[in-house]
Amino acid sequence: MSPTHFTVSSAFLLSFMGLSFHRTHLLSALLCLEAMMLTLYIMLSLWTLQLNSTSQSTAPLLMLAFSACEASAGLALLVATARTHGTDHLQSLNLLQC
Repeated sequence: MSPTHFTVSSAFLLSFMGLSFHRTHLLSALLCLEAMMLTLYIMLSLWTLQLNSTSQSTAPLLMLAFSACEASAGLALLVATARTHGTDHLQSLNLLQC
């Protein structure tokens, strides 16, 4: 296992563990999701560079576009939640109420 592969894999696992264990605020969950998407983007970019394939070169850009859409939707939900509930604590959110 190369040092680059180890670093990217450990960054993904640390952000996944942060998402699963520290679920108190919506903002921290969104930051962990963004870290996961960033490491997936780096992994996909390194994979296309190793293959020297021009047909797979648009995949990292497509993933980056989806990551930007996910970030904007998450921030919109964060603002809506902060306006309606007054806080971004995940324990105050109830999925059974509309």
